[in-house]
Amino acid sequence: MEKTDKRTDIITAALKLFAELGFEGTSTRQIAKESGANMAMINYYFGSKEGVFLEIMEDKICGFKSQLNQIKDEQIPAKEKLLKVVEQYVTRIFSNITFHKMMHRELSLAQRPEMFSQIKDALANNRLVIEKIIEDGIEEGHFRKVDVRMSIVTIMGTISMVAITPTKAEDNIDMNDEKQKEALRLRLIAHLQDFIITHLTKPTK
Repeated sequence: MEKTDKRTDIITAALKLFAELGFEGTSTRQIAKESGANMAMINYYFGSKEGVFLEIMEDKICGFKSQLNQIKDEQIPAKEKLLKVVEQYVTRIFSNITFHKMMHRELSLAQRPEMFSQIKDALANNRLVIEKIIEDGIEEGHFRKVDVRMSIVTIMGTISMVAITPTKAEDNIDMNDEKQKEALRLRLIAHLQDFIITHLTKPTK
């Protein structure tokens, strides 16, 4: 039990430090100090700082995939599934925006090929689940035929853009103010859900 708790402590400490200082700005020594573990324990469980980072990424990305699959398997119309996907994804991103920024930076820089490849593959698997929801909606006749991949890029890209540079959505917004942050979250969800309905709904004759 103690070993399991210490492993969790290391991940929790690393998540906090990565979000505050970035990947490059965080050292293994800092993670050890913050978690109350020693360097040998970090190396034993994760091999390196990169190993800790990948474990966090996989946990977050796979956790969202689990949510996506639950939504995909629900017996509800494809449109309702997509509305749920948007709400849950926006909420996940807004729960830790600084960490999302760091992940986005790692993907854009691609300085660590192995890490980049693993994160990219995991994100691609999540995208495939969303693609399947849209494709099912088209096949069932509920959605009009659209460029599925570009539709997903539009939705996910908008979420990332607002999370990373919120002032582009609203001047002078303070993301450290929880009320302003929550208002932006709700505004973003409403906008994207409206986009989905307008973009995908098959016109009636």
